Amino acid sequence: MIVKIDEIKNLLPHREPFLFVDKCEIKEVGIKGVGYRKFLPNEFFFKGHFPELPIVPGVILIEALAQTAGIVVSKSFENEKDKAVLFMSVSDAKFRKPVLPNDDISLEVEKLNNVKSVYKFYGLAKNDSTKVCEAKFSAMITNKPSSEIL
Repeated sequence: MIVKIDEIKNLLPHREPFLFVDKCEIKEVGIKGVGYRKFLPNEFFFKGHFPELPIVPGVILIEALAQTAGIVVSKSFENEKDKAVLFMSVSDAKFRKPVLPNDDISLEVEKLNNVKSVYKFYGLAKNDSTKVCEAKFSAMITNKPSSEIL
């Protein structure tokens, strides 16, 4: 199942310039999927990271993997509008190759386990078949705050 940008915006609260998944192929709802992102030369972070040698920051790659996992998990409760996925932790992050402007990156995620509302994922970012980043990370499914709190 392919999830395009309009549906991604229904599943995640992120918006430009902090939405880093262009589309997502869900292989198994709640378990496994692949996000896709083309990092364009006009991305906001290239102005400072680094002007003479623009490289996608590692934290952006981790965020893109986490957003992909968020899409995969959120699809399993998309009719429950009071639920949200919140990033909790990252471990075992490795950055193997730089990601440059115009690189098309695939963001493979797979659930390792979950205990109650906490999900742990493994993520692998690739440029074609070349590994560029990998990490384990966790997120919690929680209730959105009521509008009275906001």
